[in-house]
Amino acid sequence: MRTSTTTLLRSEAGKRTPYEDCLAVEEPLTIRVNGEILSVTMRTPGEDEELTLGFLYGEGILPRPTDYLQLQGGDITLAPGIPLPPPLRRFPTHAACGVCGRTSLPHATEPPARKGGPLFPEALFRTLDPQVRAAQAIFETTGGLHAAALFAQDGTLLCLREDIGRHNAVDKVIGWALQNGHVPLTSHLLFLSGRVSYELVQKAARAGIPALVAVGAPSSLAVAMCQEADITLVGFLRGERYNIYSGEWRIVF
Repeated sequence: MRTSTTTLLRSEAGKRTPYEDCLAVEEPLTIRVNGEILSVTMRTPGEDEELTLGFLYGEGILPRPTDYLQLQGGDITLAPGIPLPPPLRRFPTHAACGVCGRTSLPHATEPPARKGGPLFPEALFRTLDPQVRAAQAIFETTGGLHAAALFAQDGTLLCLREDIGRHNAVDKVIGWALQNGHVPLTSHLLFLSGRVSYELVQKAARAGIPALVAVGAPSSLAVAMCQEADITLVGFLRGERYNIYSGEWRIVF
């Protein structure tokens, strides 16, 4: 179940009225690798296998999409020869943080460089947000979820995932791409419904994504990482207006 209902009091102009509201469900998912607990993350239930795959791939624990034997929910069995992560890499996460518990930052700031790549027509950008909003079924009823969406080079929406956590939504999209044999995503665009942090750039870079487009603002480290990896980064998308922070050459008129 991804939504639940609650009874609240709506206050307006000094008058309180009982009201039944719809909430996004938040529950823990335990990710186990070869039977050992790696992480407990708070997420919106659904697409748990995609979330698990995307998370492990983004962390470098799953080097290749085929490096596992079995996957059920958050439980995964790695292929022979794939090492378990060391104890210091095992950490809890929650809906607002995908890297909490790490003992150092360098691991998170070394995305592979992605030079070159496809060109995207400028007219495409004004079509992204309307497509995402039309596909956000749970957000429409709760107003409480982030979205990540994967687009083809021609602007076709391939996959959209909603979650209480930004990084979970991205992990689910990348997990979907892994399951369907689309990684590396070297001719795709990733849309984010909120802000852009360095951890989201890292996840995109590891999957080979050459362009990130967000409704919100990027952080300073996110911009620096995109510039270093030559990833096109667009923020504050509002209709036909947006800011280009890096990789402007990929956007053509």
